[in-house]
Amino acid sequence: MKLLISAWFCLALLFSNVSQAVEIADFHIDDTIRVSNTALKLNGAGIRKKTFYNVTVAYVVALYLAEKENTAEGVFNASGPKQINLTMIEPISSRTLRQAFKDVDKKNTSAAERVRLGDQFRQFDQLFFTIPELKEGDVISIEWIPDSGTAMLVNGEKIGETFPDQLFFHVLLRIWLGEKPVNGDLKKQLLGGG
Repeated sequence: MKLLISAWFCLALLFSNVSQAVEIADFHIDDTIRVSNTALKLNGAGIRKKTFYNVTVAYVVALYLAEKENTAEGVFNASGPKQINLTMIEPISSRTLRQAFKDVDKKNTSAAERVRLGDQFRQFDQLFFTIPELKEGDVISIEWIPDSGTAMLVNGEKIGETFPDQLFFHVLLRIWLGEKPVNGDLKKQLLGGG
């Protein structure tokens, strides 16, 4: 009997450490992912929903880091790869998503940063013309890899060039984690607060 209880306890411990998926808006969000041979943990996730020009943009956003952080400063200063994923809740044209990015990225950047990153902003803007209409469940990933740069992926496939300046990745992160985020509650969720 003791042997049976011990075996059951060991199995319970084993399965309690298995990575679990988080479910948000009926989408499974992985608890861990791998980027550049590094295991990243889900730091936080939530829903972004906003209407731009009579068109609704809705997606689940998930932030992955090597080690969990509960402040925006901690996220920006964290070493290693980072990734933010946007899982589409509703179909959306790449043109609308492009406009949504353009409307919010200016709120958290200085004039000097926009000058410094001007070429990278223009190249990033052009990426949206290469993306077909996004369907429900499609995933856009924006990842930072040290010594490489920022890359954009659609359903796991890289599109366009890599953007070398780490500030560029930070500017994109500021959309959700900056001083003027798109949604304060979402910022808290991405920092593990709910």
